[in-house]
Amino acid sequence: MMRRFGMALLWLGLATAAHAAYDIDQLMTDLAGQKGGRARFVEKRHVALLDKPVQASGEMVYSPPDRLEKRTLLPKVETMVLDKDMLSMERDKRKLTINLQSRPEALAFVDSIRSTLAGNRKSLEQSDALTLQGESAQWVLTLVPSEPAIAALLQRITVTGSKSQVRHIEYLQVDGDRSEISIEPIEAQ
Repeated sequence: MMRRFGMALLWLGLATAAHAAYDIDQLMTDLAGQKGGRARFVEKRHVALLDKPVQASGEMVYSPPDRLEKRTLLPKVETMVLDKDMLSMERDKRKLTINLQSRPEALAFVDSIRSTLAGNRKSLEQSDALTLQGESAQWVLTLVPSEPAIAALLQRITVTGSKSQVRHIEYLQVDGDRSEISIEPIEAQ
């Protein structure tokens, strides 16, 4: 009887240790192993001045480590491409290109998402305080800006996912406005 009780305690201890072993390093390793891919997205922007959220949907393509394309299909076609430090936007046959090096606040924000997708902890910790909750099957990573210029605009970014897949990103601005992006991977065919 004592032997069974001892084995049960040992098993419980091993299970607890395995559960506790999932940390930011393991999450970053999982994310870094992601080869990129395509996903569908639905974005809801909650703006204090509006009665209901503004919704958009489309597809995203991530090519590690630093290319992200977001093609909005509804309500209006719009394309945004982030390639290294260049952000290009196209809508209604108008095109705008911005070098993010000239906009450090925007670059820090973009790098938070790009570094999360790439599993680059070192880069994340240069501009954000990181907190992880959960386990591999269901995790929540919270990024709180540590740079005053960013913290004056953005309260936090919350990224949720499962294993190496990011499934949801929420941006909460200091003024209370927020944006939520739900992401559903598209299987390669």
